[in-house]
Amino acid sequence: PKKKGLSKKGPADKPVTSALKPPPKAAVTSPAQQVDVKQVIDSIDDTQDVFWQLIKPLLLSEFNQADITRVLGFVDHATGCKPLTDDIVQDKWRPHEEIHAFMDDIPAAPFRDPSLYPFVKELEDNYEAIKAEFETLVEREEDRFQSVTSMNYKSGWKTLVLYYNGHTIDDFPYHLCPVTKGILDKVPVAGRIAGFNRQQPTSGIPLHSDGNNMWLTCQMGIKVPDGQKAWIRVGPETRRWETGKCLLYDTTYEHETFNESEDQERVVLHVDFWNFVALTPTELAAMQKVYHLRETFLRAEGLIQTGDKL
Repeated sequence: PKKKGLSKKGPADKPVTSALKPPPKAAVTSPAQQVDVKQVIDSIDDTQDVFWQLIKPLLLSEFNQADITRVLGFVDHATGCKPLTDDIVQDKWRPHEEIHAFMDDIPAAPFRDPSLYPFVKELEDNYEAIKAEFETLVEREEDRFQSVTSMNYKSGWKTLVLYYNGHTIDDFPYHLCPVTKGILDKVPVAGRIAGFNRQQPTSGIPLHSDGNNMWLTCQMGIKVPDGQKAWIRVGPETRRWETGKCLLYDTTYEHETFNESEDQERVVLHVDFWNFVALTPTELAAMQKVYHLRETFLRAEGLIQTGDKL
């Protein structure tokens, strides 16, 4: 679904050995600069977004500048101080006008190799348990399925949200899905959603793109119509969901879905997560800090809007 991140406007993928553990905390190093708080406050331009004027000094008070060069570049992209490179602008499959959160040197491809992200295997290995938990949630908590955007609602897609903006939901009955939550707690869930998505027969999500190249989406088939009659196109590639198998894709590419079945719904476990293979642990910690602070700032400003069931 088309959901902007909290913004206004790396190294090549490589195997990791500890993706099933929470992202490690960044090593504490001496800040590259001591922040003069008075000077920062005195320099604020009230006609511009205050948050983006404060975020660099806040980051530099906690992280070594040399360790977060790409994160600082993200801030420059977000504030319009740094343009996207020509290869992004000229890629017809990645609508660059929709990209609002961008980090340099993160490899791009419509679909990603699931074997590089070990939590995927844990999801697939526990498919039967996760499916049983979905069925229990449907039986006892069906009213929690909701539209997280108007596009989803009009397109026959509703979601039972397990995580929102990267964190758990107050009063959610997680005791009904301990296996699912146990695995997702080990994943750096990103600032959109993780949950179960239901796509009604003969319906689909229209063509769109999302704007954060630091996030990936994982979807595991929970219930797939007979004959694999549900597909997703990401950029120039089209793939079909399989029961108990995961697809990983980059939503900065244009994408659309369709359930061709006339009488069977398609259900997937949907997980938006930080691309921890392409980010260093320090970069990941810094970006999680940015999004936490941005959400806190927007809540204080009264600008955060969420579904009525969240």
